[in-house]
Amino acid sequence: MLERPFKTPLLAGALAAAVALLLAPALAAADEWRTSHSLIDPDADFKPFERYAHVNPGAPKGGTVNLIATGTFDSFNPFIVRGTAAAGLVQFTGGLAYDTLMQQSIAEPSTSYPLIAEALKYPADYSSVTYRLNPNAKFQDGTPITAEDVIWSFQKLKQLSQMYNRYYANVTEAVAVGEREVEFRFDQKGNRELPHIIGDLAVLPKHWWEGTDTKGNKRDISAPTLEPPLGSGAWKVASFKPGAEIVWERVKDYWGADLPVNVGRGNFDFRKFTYFQDDNAAWQAFTKGGFQDYRGENRAARWATGYDFPAFKAGDVKKQEFADTSGQPMQGFVLNMRKPQFQDRRVREALTWAFDFESMNRTLFYDAYARTDSYFEGGELAHSGLPQGKELEILEEFRGQVPDEVFTTEFKLPVYDTPQATRTNLQKAVQLLREAGWESRGGSLVNVQSGQPFTIEFLGDDPTDERVMKPFIDNLARIGIKSTIRIVDASQYVNRVRSFDYDTITAVMAQSLSPGNEQRDFFSSTAADQPDSRNYSGIKDPVIDKLVERVIFASDREDLIAATHALDRVLMWGYYIVPHWHAPTLRLAYWDKFGIPPEQPSYIGVDIDSWWIDVDKEAALNRKYGRSN
Repeated sequence: MLERPFKTPLLAGALAAAVALLLAPALAAADEWRTSHSLIDPDADFKPFERYAHVNPGAPKGGTVNLIATGTFDSFNPFIVRGTAAAGLVQFTGGLAYDTLMQQSIAEPSTSYPLIAEALKYPADYSSVTYRLNPNAKFQDGTPITAEDVIWSFQKLKQLSQMYNRYYANVTEAVAVGEREVEFRFDQKGNRELPHIIGDLAVLPKHWWEGTDTKGNKRDISAPTLEPPLGSGAWKVASFKPGAEIVWERVKDYWGADLPVNVGRGNFDFRKFTYFQDDNAAWQAFTKGGFQDYRGENRAARWATGYDFPAFKAGDVKKQEFADTSGQPMQGFVLNMRKPQFQDRRVREALTWAFDFESMNRTLFYDAYARTDSYFEGGELAHSGLPQGKELEILEEFRGQVPDEVFTTEFKLPVYDTPQATRTNLQKAVQLLREAGWESRGGSLVNVQSGQPFTIEFLGDDPTDERVMKPFIDNLARIGIKSTIRIVDASQYVNRVRSFDYDTITAVMAQSLSPGNEQRDFFSSTAADQPDSRNYSGIKDPVIDKLVERVIFASDREDLIAATHALDRVLMWGYYIVPHWHAPTLRLAYWDKFGIPPEQPSYIGVDIDSWWIDVDKEAALNRKYGRSN
């Protein structure tokens, strides 16, 4: 996963304020029931939504899609820190087994459509939001989904999950205000995103979790479990082998099958995940077929030269690049400031100067990537040039509290395009380290005061990680820094990341096109001390805390863009991460057994849920490769 992850739509991404020019009609419509919701285009709140434009509403149902997971699993409870959740389950929205109140659109940013809830409303001051449940909504055992289930889910998930607790930090309570209506009350006004993101709440069955299992034992939602869950969504566990395999089955009588967000989607009868230990084993399984029917390709060299196996040459495996307009994630080597060697900004900047992206791009990646120089890469939210206008006004409050370069110098990453540039960049790194109190002794970089050598352990969870770590480590050795690589199994890696037990990891921080409340989880001082937060660097900076709040409480879209530029600029000048790279398209390879709508939503690149099994193609592949139907 070190080159570029296969991106999936951000169901739990944060969303922001309405466009200024549309603010007046939005306020006029406040406290009216909205059957959809957009923070970019408020007029969309009252437009009918029949289905996604790209889907085939007549797509046939049936068949099995084969998928691969790496590592292992030991739990069907994704909402807690303990245990490793099975493939198909995710920490925030719950994954395949659970529905949320609303579904974040896969076709446009900052827009949500009805799922368990059929409508929402909120007052003009954004001090609360009320969701009205669909009267037909039910759990997989046929039990109706009630306001009590929603309230219980909100309370339990905030209690058990630090991620939920941070995301909904300003939601004080959820109360039933009608048979099918739940009001969520806030401790602040003007947080324009908050009514919207309540729609991301996964709804769990209170009666099931408070009941007993088949052995008569009382269930415990705070503990891992291998009892298949009762869900609210379109998928349930059909069978599993702990740590090795899990098969999900489409719920045939799923109450929401005909909802607009589901028309033409969810067409497979089964999703079968087979576990492999690492990416190389998964790749070999894909080339042979029968274990993985499609894969997002995150290795440029493999994409360029690796697709030479027999099935690809025969035309039975296809590869395709899809447009992706949702922006690019920040990916890079996180420098954990909880460790003393990274606490000085000059040290972190020095490590950035020692990273040779251009040589790696040329020799490893076939020049397939561009350098990432923003936490909000690929759109209007990324800062550029020098601050001006409203962004400058925001930053003026912090003059003297942020590096002077924020105001005087355009942020640019070092470029390794000539031998002279290599020498110059490494000399700059050495100079910065010397200023920070490090010097070379006998070829090793040591701290002037303590005499301790400068060391870094790069933590990974796949042997292929070494491929992109080693060039950086070699460059660090040239300036006297001794670095090692430690590859651990998936479970140990997850536990170490959750507890911030690392020097350096590779992190991927995806952002939405409307950042908001989730920025606290990424960058706030509070999140730095909370296990399982996404503040991987351990940032504790009062300026960044204030800029995060400035983003959350932006008054309109223009204000949001300016505040995000300011946050992005200060983060980049803080050198909390050594940025990697990004690709302009999403690369996907697949066995030719699918029916695929001719258009895919460019916002997420590809919607696999809109695909279906072409029975004739699949039968032909099975005959050719001796597989059973």
